Amino acid sequence: MNRWVNFLSLIPGTTLTILIISIAFLRFYDETDFTLLGQVANPRLWGNRLTVAAILVALVNFGFEWDRRNRETDCLAEEKQRRVAEEQRRIEEEQRRREDRARAENARAEEEHRRTEAKEQATRRARVEVERDIALLSFLADSSE
Repeated sequence: MNRWVNFLSLIPGTTLTILIISIAFLRFYDETDFTLLGQVANPRLWGNRLTVAAILVALVNFGFEWDRRNRETDCLAEEKQRRVAEEQRRIEEEQRRREDRARAENARAEEEHRRTEAKEQATRRARVEVERDIALLSFLADSSE
């Protein structure tokens, strides 16, 4: 469809050029210049008819140009919208990656904190057990005397 529109858009411009040449030919030349004009019965009337036809063709050409410009503007707008959507998607992806990295770091820090807490708790238990053992040994050593 688009190819046909592009092809058909050439016809009004070409036709307009031919009509303007014909109008000029009929208005500015006479039989003395071109014997071909002797076959045209009323060159002035045909010149006026061709002028009206040229105006109509110019309007059709204007319509095709208007349509072409609208299609071009739509393509540019779609391209811009596609670029904005792509940029937005890229930004969201980058933000998601940052959030994933932050979550992973938080998980690592939390795991490290748990390990440290477990080590401290194990150290406290060991110290309590050692103190208990020392107290037990002290008690046993004192009771034997």
